Amino acid sequence: MSGDRDMPKVIFIESTDVQYSVEAPVGRSLMQVAVDNMVPGIDGECGGACSCATCHVYVEPDWQARLPARSSDETFMLEGAVEVDGRSRLSCQLKMHEEWDGLVLRIPAVQG
Repeated sequence: MSGDRDMPKVIFIESTDVQYSVEAPVGRSLMQVAVDNMVPGIDGECGGACSCATCHVYVEPDWQARLPARSSDETFMLEGAVEVDGRSRLSCQLKMHEEWDGLVLRIPAVQG
């Protein structure tokens, strides 16, 4: 027995309720995880530099308190995004943690 644990997963949900449950290596940005797994609606045009908002997601309410607060750069960039609300985050600014296994992120309809 190797003792290896399963890799944590993140669930991305399109506005049409299509779900993508993908492996998310610890330390990798959730934007890169989405791009690596061809999740529609997460483009990451700036490559994760927090300068485009094409990786905008909504964090499900049960998960919001478990994530770090938005940085001032992230808040500023979200000001230019469409359909922003209190659940909004830039997935490039969220680096996967093992305890986030099962994290649920919704993709705004305007990106889908």
